[in-house]
Amino acid sequence: MTHTNDRFDSRVLDLTTGSREVVHDLTSECAAYLREVADGRDGLLNVFTPHATCGIALIETGAGSDDDLLAALRDLLPPDDRWQHRHGAPGHGRDHVLPALVPPHATLPVLSGRLALGTWQSVCVVDTNGDNPHRQVRLTFLG
Repeated sequence: MTHTNDRFDSRVLDLTTGSREVVHDLTSECAAYLREVADGRDGLLNVFTPHATCGIALIETGAGSDDDLLAALRDLLPPDDRWQHRHGAPGHGRDHVLPALVPPHATLPVLSGRLALGTWQSVCVVDTNGDNPHRQVRLTFLG
């Protein structure tokens, strides 16, 4: 689904994150989207996932930081039976607390049609909910 006008464009990405905890890198999808719609303009890219059990993070990937993030989340939000929210797999209640720590959105600067990220920053979906392997992410460019 896409919505467009002169200064605003929005598109939904469909992702499969699988049945395990994952940090899924979206940086290349964001860059490709901006190549299509930004036309060299400055603006903002909003990345939003409309799910109650995952979030958007800027983090280095591929050097162990993504695994470190998942380990830290397991320490902070153990997948056990302590949670009041109890439907789904054991410990699923923690997945509903995750967006308070890893929010479901990020707004990023776009300069000359390109993401203005730091050298090691990647745009990622953080998904600890193995019960829902299908996710959507809305990319919105305003510029």
